[in-house]
Amino acid sequence: MNPIIALLKEHSVSEDKISEVFQALTQNPMMAMNIIGQLGIPAEKLQQLMAMVMQNPGLIKEAVLELGLDFSKVEAAKAQMQP
Repeated sequence: MNPIIALLKEHSVSEDKISEVFQALTQNPMMAMNIIGQLGIPAEKLQQLMAMVMQNPGLIKEAVLELGLDFSKVEAAKAQMQP
């Protein structure tokens, strides 16, 4: 299991909320940080989660695929945001 998903599940984050987090991470990372901040995860675990996301962006793609989200839409959204 993806370590980001595992950490979220460890803190009783629902499947729906996990999907929402990863959709936000792929479409609007700043919004995702707000969502993650509101999940009630203790500060030390929150720092660990943020470090995983920042240091290994490949984990986001891995999690998106694991959750069954459409990664092609993620790529299209990223392409539209680039100048």
